[in-house]
Order: sequence, then structure tokens, then C-alpha cells
Amino acid sequence: MENPLTGKQLTHIEADGRAAMVDVSGKAATVRAAMAGGQVRMLPETLEAILAGNNPKGSAIETARLAGIMAAKQTSHLIPLCHPLPLGKIAVEIQADRQLPGLKIEATVKTTAPTGVEMEALTAVAVAALTLYDMAKAIEKTMQIENIRLLRKSGGKSGDFVAEDGGRGPGLS
Repeated sequence: MENPLTGKQLTHIEADGRAAMVDVSGKAATVRAAMAGGQVRMLPETLEAILAGNNPKGSAIETARLAGIMAAKQTSHLIPLCHPLPLGKIAVEIQADRQLPGLKIEATVKTTAPTGVEMEALTAVAVAALTLYDMAKAIEKTMQIENIRLLRKSGGKSGDFVAEDGGRGPGLS
């Protein structure tokens, strides 16, 4: 099956349409990195409560940071056809943005492996955002998880990628 945007053969689809895990066993292990970002928009009062530590469930930001790290390590268990990878670095940063208002999340993941870590970085951001929501839903249920996306990646056959805005992330870089 062909990718309609590039005209290239899709790597995870067999000729008969069945999903398949890509065989990377013959590829060399190289250094690969990816950064993803996203945000949780909330009422100013919710943000201030989180920052002041007035959250019924405890430290929302630290719990979300740990959840993001743990999620990156579990990506191959969560996303079909993802390879389990030896992750050398996982960093999840969460910062307040009073202009949003809300919290901005950025995850950076690195490995030396035959395939990339984009999904691990994206999964870290998504789960950190979901955890922030869970930790603060007693304060506000109208929070919005937004703009989860790949900001940049390096290494591998497809080369480097930087988002159109320069991969600056959601205001953290």
C-alpha cells in the first residue's frame, strides 16, 4: 500500500492489507532523539491552585512528570507495532504559562537503536497531560489537552525533522 502524500510504500502494511511490525533487525543501531510537546489549558484559578500545591491529590506537576517518564518506557506495550527500545534518556519538563493559561509539557527521549523514539516522546507528553488532568479534575473538569505533536527528531534513515515553527516547543525551549 502506498503513502498518498509521498508515493512511497507504507512500511507497516503488508501487500494484502494486514498490519505488520517493520523488521529492523538488519539496521545498524545509531543515536536517535526526539522531542514532543503539548499543553493543558485550564482556568487561571486551577493553574494557581496547582502551582500553590493546593491540589487534593498532591503534586500534580511532579506526578505528571513521573507518569510521562514511565509512559515513554512502556510505549511498545501501549502502541501496536512499536519496537521495545533501550532508552538512554527521558526528560519531561512541565512549566506554567499564565498567558495560556495552563501547563506546557515537553518530552525529550534518546536511544541508540535501529529505529527512532518519536512515539516514546509523544507518549510521554500525552500521558503527562492526562495525568495533569486526572490530578486536577477535582478542581476543574473543563481543562483541555492540546497540541500534542512532534517538535523535532534526529537520526535514522529519514534524517532530521524540525517542526515548521523551528521545533521550539510549547514555550519551553
